[in-house]
Amino acid sequence: MNSRYAFLLCLSLLVITAGNLNGLYAQNPGQDKDIFLIVRGDDIGSSHAANVACIQSYKEGIMKTVELMVPCGWFPEAVKLLNENPGLDVGVHITLTSEWENIKWRPLTKAPGLTDADGYFYPTIWRRKDSPPGTALKEAAWKIEEIEKEMRAQIELAKRKVPHVSHLTCHMGCSGWDPKVREVYLRLAKEYNLDISTSDYGIKGFGGLKGVTAKERIKSFIQNLEGLKPGTYLFVEHPGLDTLEMSAIGHKGYYNVAEDRDAVTEIFISPDVKRTINKLGIKLISYADLKKTEKK
Repeated sequence: MNSRYAFLLCLSLLVITAGNLNGLYAQNPGQDKDIFLIVRGDDIGSSHAANVACIQSYKEGIMKTVELMVPCGWFPEAVKLLNENPGLDVGVHITLTSEWENIKWRPLTKAPGLTDADGYFYPTIWRRKDSPPGTALKEAAWKIEEIEKEMRAQIELAKRKVPHVSHLTCHMGCSGWDPKVREVYLRLAKEYNLDISTSDYGIKGFGGLKGVTAKERIKSFIQNLEGLKPGTYLFVEHPGLDTLEMSAIGHKGYYNVAEDRDAVTEIFISPDVKRTINKLGIKLISYADLKKTEKK
């Protein structure tokens, strides 16, 4: 090998290496020059409409992470859909409440301290001001052993059915209402390698949406995108469809679930939203992507 060829070969290797490093740098959330966005959809498994909307939001839209509710009636269909779409990042969405009036969920385990007289999860963790006594888990005779057993059962079933689950999250604030519950939740997250805290990565909240209609909320979402500075942001919402099934889901103070959640899906699949993200160079990532990077 002559010296000129050797020099050119070394120079080429340096260029290739630098390019790879630059690519890695560009994909590392938290770098000062880039904007990263996690779009998370909650409650797959809670209804057929939610299942269909979540998969649509991934396949046709900007959603990269979804949260799976294990005790719910449409969990089996969600499992099937998630395994058919392994690129969609999945979190185990620990569920200890059953908030809707016309559909109820029960624990996977025998847990009388977590259920009402009919054997269902209580509607909420904290009792709503307009609700009678006996409707909140915090006021019930719950036992920490029951909570750990139920959390563990939900995690293990999710991992068995959807092997690529990457993280743990909570439905309706199920981990933050008591220090003992919080300790169990964090310990199990680490035990099953599902622990992730967005605060460890310097994640910023994405601004709230204005408007009621899908058109109004898409406009608001785009305005929020245009106002983002370099950093990593998280947007959490609940995709759904305006169907007869979802229109039957609701509770006092929130009966427009179908219309509201259909608008979320419209945001996630909006061509205008996708064009804006591309134009601004915003990088869409998932929780799984986040876990591959260094903490702050």
